[in-house]
Amino acid sequence: MAGSQDFSPDPRNERALIYLNGELLARAAAKVSIFDAGFVVGDGVWEGLRLHQGTLLFLDEHLDRLYWGARQIGLDIGLDRQGLTSELKRTLAANDMRDGVHIRLMVTRGEKTAANQDPRNALGKPTVAIVAEHRLPSPRLLSGGLRLFTATIRCTPAHMFDMRLNSHSRLNLITALLQAIEAGADEALMLDPNGFVSSCNATNFFCVSNGVVMTSTGEYCFNGITRGKVIGLCRQAGVAITLGNFTVDQARLADEAFVTGTFGGITPVRQIDGRVLPATPPGPMTQRVHGWYEALKQAQAAGRS
Repeated sequence: MAGSQDFSPDPRNERALIYLNGELLARAAAKVSIFDAGFVVGDGVWEGLRLHQGTLLFLDEHLDRLYWGARQIGLDIGLDRQGLTSELKRTLAANDMRDGVHIRLMVTRGEKTAANQDPRNALGKPTVAIVAEHRLPSPRLLSGGLRLFTATIRCTPAHMFDMRLNSHSRLNLITALLQAIEAGADEALMLDPNGFVSSCNATNFFCVSNGVVMTSTGEYCFNGITRGKVIGLCRQAGVAITLGNFTVDQARLADEAFVTGTFGGITPVRQIDGRVLPATPPGPMTQRVHGWYEALKQAQAAGRS
């Protein structure tokens, strides 16, 4: 069993240099202080990006989300967009990376004077780390699909904790995933406070019934860049798509389903709460969406989007 983040190991990653606060370091040397705010209380924001044929896909949207998240928590990244982009490209160049690469860009409030919650105890210099690895989704995910389990942990509204914020603290999502693993599933399906389907613990959820694609309203789920691309692609192709409230029973009775995320792109779902969906993964609509998304990636890499 493996979730939507499952990947095939690549020995090149052991030699890859890690960017940390302006330095490029060997994997074993890339370390932060035990007093770093990210380690102490998960105080920071991050982005996952993909390098495809020399292009950082949808970079503007990723940077928009990163800087928006930093503003929400009063975090000065210490680099402007151009400067941060330059450091991303420097890291990739140092590792001679051009394709099939996943990047984790992480920014925390930095080292603190004490291991406590108060952001006023930060020394004022953020920690910026870039981990770039040769990492592709496991091929079995596209052909086998995910098994989802509906967790009891709910997604939260913005006034409690805004799900659109890519925070370093993921404990609620990990707890939901642990429930799914305990149930023998790959990933958790999560509901919103009103009991409607919201997202999965690491991806956004879509299902298809009678040719209509359905996804949540977006009020309680991740501000997924891939999710937004899929919604736009469906509308562009004239496919009926509904952003609204639907129950887990409706999801279980769907013809097919898939999840979206930066790492895996479009990943089919095989079963929900033990019920095997009728369409063998990937279902016909999932295949269409996957094809459109791959074409979009190719267009961006070629400078046509």
